[in-house]
Amino acid sequence: MTKRLTTLSETETTAVGRELAGRLPRETTIVLFGELGAGKTAFVRGLAEGLGVDPSEVSSPTFTLIQQYRGGRLPLYHVDLYRLNHAREVDDHKLPRPIPGAIAVHIEYGEGDTRVITVERG
Repeated sequence: MTKRLTTLSETETTAVGRELAGRLPRETTIVLFGELGAGKTAFVRGLAEGLGVDPSEVSSPTFTLIQQYRGGRLPLYHVDLYRLNHAREVDDHKLPRPIPGAIAVHIEYGEGDTRVITVERG
């Protein structure tokens, strides 16, 4: 199943993440794709809030690689593979390709401040 949405602001992008979080079962993996600055961290803030984690705690893991947030309905691990250079580095971090049953979320730039968010359930 594929769902495509257009958001007009960072607040709306955050709301999409929050809505998705409310329906997530345990052991769900979300693979998030998007260029630098596309709104991935805003989306993860929404996921955090929807899971009961303080969204102000969420920051981009670009330099730490992995951020984990606990205390919500489910644990949230925010992993950033943007700065990894080779597929081997991804494999070294034990992330299989593809991840069976993962939800793929693509965030793309639209016109102006809009973002196009595509959610594909595997």
